[in-house]
Amino acid sequence: MRLASAVLLALSCTSVAHAAIDAYTFKDDAERARYAELTRELRCPKCQNQDIADSNAPIAADLRKEIYRMLGEGQSNQQIIDFMVDRYGEFVRYKPGLNAHTWLLWFGPAGLLLGGMLLIGVIVARRRHTRTEEADVLSDEERRRLAHLLDKKTE
Repeated sequence: MRLASAVLLALSCTSVAHAAIDAYTFKDDAERARYAELTRELRCPKCQNQDIADSNAPIAADLRKEIYRMLGEGQSNQQIIDFMVDRYGEFVRYKPGLNAHTWLLWFGPAGLLLGGMLLIGVIVARRRHTRTEEADVLSDEERRRLAHLLDKKTE
């Protein structure tokens, strides 16, 4: 019984051993804050919707190690981000910069909103115009018919 319990406990602990936690030592709190900021700002290329700080993917661990190495070399945040963008493309950034490849990403939603408002304005203006045309005075034949119908109801 004890042997079975020990085996079960050992098997359950192996999954925890795979989820390694990065244990880096930093020169000061400012460098630790820069590391935390960079790992939260960069997206995991494999997970796609997780930053590399939260991802357990092997590539995210490699990227965290690379950031730590570059911080140790004294590189600036922008140099590290530029390195990652050169290596993995603009996708690796949660907030991509404005350039020829990303202008649609930045201005597309505003353009769609303005286009939708313009379309609604045109539709409303056309409907108002057709209602005023339809609300013109009745023809003589329509007036006689209306008078005849109204006379029948009052009788």
